[in-house]
Amino acid sequence: QVQLVESGGGLVQPGGSLSVSCAASGIIFYFTYSVAWYRQAPGKQRELVAGISRGGTTNYADSVKGRFTISRDNTMAMAYLQMNSLEPEDTAVYYCNIKSSGGDDYWGQGTQVTVSS
Repeated sequence: QVQLVESGGGLVQPGGSLSVSCAASGIIFYFTYSVAWYRQAPGKQRELVAGISRGGTTNYADSVKGRFTISRDNTMAMAYLQMNSLEPEDTAVYYCNIKSSGGDDYWGQGTQVTVSS
């Protein structure tokens, strides 16, 4: 059974930094999956924040470019999102997602990130 577990969320002041992690289990060939982080703020639709392909190519939402960095560790089946210069608008539940080329699609339960003074 595939499971994704996010961790590392919390409360941070504007301008601060936070890193969230996603641990995958039940997957044999983690390196064959693309990985992405999404977020959903209250009253808003879930949106793509950052993605990293099987080959390591990254892409970011315009709103986080230059502030957020996505990375992955295939040997540990982990994904990370380093968030710097956080703004109140970054407040949301952050979700980890992995997709295979064969159509497998898995989500974590989410971790809350709150940016507030």
